[in-house]
Amino acid sequence: MAKDREVLVVASKVKEYIKGKKMMSSGDLPEALSNALYDIIDKAANRAKENGRQTVQPRDV
Repeated sequence: MAKDREVLVVASKVKEYIKGKKMMSSGDLPEALSNALYDIIDKAANRAKENGRQTVQPRDV
């Protein structure tokens, strides 16, 4: 994982959700989802900061 960041998603929940759709998931999917989530959070935090806030809100996502 990039920069040795912690995985933010629960792998078993991701796998369970995908299994419920009658699909399979690769072992590195949770890491990829986590990286995407880091990007979303970083963009949301930057948007909040640009708007003079220290609180990230749903509208920032």
